[in-house]
Amino acid sequence: MAERILIVDDDPVQRRILDSAVRRLGFRSSVAEDGEQALSMLSHDAGDVDLLILDLVMPGLGGLEVLERLQAFDSRPPVIVQTAHGGIDTVVSAMRAGAADFVVKPISPERLEVSIRNALKVNALQGEIVRIQRKAEGRLTFRDLITRSPTMRRVIELGERAAASNIPIILEGESGVGKEVIARAIQGSSNRAGKPFVAVNCGAIPENLVESTLFGHERGAFTGATERRIGKFVEADGGTLFLDEVSELPPDAQVKLLRALQEGEVDPVGARKPVKTDFRLISATNRSMIEIVQQGAFREDLYYRLNVFPIMIPPLRERPEDIPSLVQHFATRFAAEEGKRIDGVSPRAIELLMRHRWPGNVRQLENAVFRAVVLADGPEVGIEAFPQIAAQVPDLEPDDIATAQLRETAQRMAVAGRRGWGAHQSPAQPQDLAGPRVGLLDEDGEMRPLSDVEADIIRFALEHYRGRMSEVARRLGIGRSTLYRRVRELGLDAAE
Repeated sequence: MAERILIVDDDPVQRRILDSAVRRLGFRSSVAEDGEQALSMLSHDAGDVDLLILDLVMPGLGGLEVLERLQAFDSRPPVIVQTAHGGIDTVVSAMRAGAADFVVKPISPERLEVSIRNALKVNALQGEIVRIQRKAEGRLTFRDLITRSPTMRRVIELGERAAASNIPIILEGESGVGKEVIARAIQGSSNRAGKPFVAVNCGAIPENLVESTLFGHERGAFTGATERRIGKFVEADGGTLFLDEVSELPPDAQVKLLRALQEGEVDPVGARKPVKTDFRLISATNRSMIEIVQQGAFREDLYYRLNVFPIMIPPLRERPEDIPSLVQHFATRFAAEEGKRIDGVSPRAIELLMRHRWPGNVRQLENAVFRAVVLADGPEVGIEAFPQIAAQVPDLEPDDIATAQLRETAQRMAVAGRRGWGAHQSPAQPQDLAGPRVGLLDEDGEMRPLSDVEADIIRFALEHYRGRMSEVARRLGIGRSTLYRRVRELGLDAAE
């Protein structure tokens, strides 16, 4: 789903012009006639507004007053201020009040697009920095979650209610849906915010080390115990203990966990007396706990102690509304990490990603976007950067050359993977990803003239980029004047 931009201007003609321009750029648009109406719209649904285009001079509540009142909002979008009078004092006042950019009427569509995309990118990076800081400090809240799905709103409502008490919580859902993120948001929204958050993957601990890892051990308690270890329960004292894949705990550890929940104390291996600890327990599983209990692999009494406040997190395929926001979030983050200039993801690529089933959920989507950002050659991540996803989406319409080649390449890679690659061929070879090959030999097995090979390359590039000479020249690494000259010399028809 495209970003939503709120246009605030008292001039109806200017509102219509901006509304039309914003929609042509591919964004959603809403309009407000004055500052009071804009603030009312933001107070009711601030999370659905990604950017404000705000007129500075309006009757009643002016642009500067709107900027000042926005400071009180927990979540406020970036603001582009516009006015017919661009004095330096006015610009300074607007920027000090929190505006992200300043433009003078009448604004050209090109300048408007640059301003919008820059403001959205900077806001996304700032939001990511804030999330990282809050996560490190144990203060991540539900407002920091990236979601617009109605099904996730129910999850957030339950999480906020659970955060208000010390009740044991169990998070249920498929692998990769974001159970740990929800657990961190619960802690950050509770009175334990800023305290330790200790995450443990129960399925990743060797069975003979589960007890010492969770409950600690004394020095010399067993062979190899050369020093004292306090254990995860004591590490989480005052904070939150998150037990991921809790269904994987062995029976002996289940007994000790039950005692820790009932008595608020743990028995370290080799210790003479129990150790008191104050922790908030959040457990998680991707399996049906009741079935595991019925199979006898999990204690029934412990199950009822853990399953006091269950929260089911839906898979990504049941909340496709979240995919565009998550994709833009991941693309911005990975572009910054990789040092690449990425302005966004194309609408056709977003459409492709929304049609995929995502069996690996958010984690799979994150990895797919990471790969696409690394592969991206231009400022926009296109559909061609997701070949594996395209190969799995049924009824994909190849309505342009790039999509058709993408589909063909992805299917060829899938078939080759099923058959097994030969000793001299690898799916990672560049020629398998570059589309049709240019023949180097003629029908008699002799080398073709260099001019013929060059003509084939330029002809293919002209077709591939629909005759966009600037793009063809950039991709081929030559100047535009050189390209035009070679087209004439080789007798190619660029217009055709």
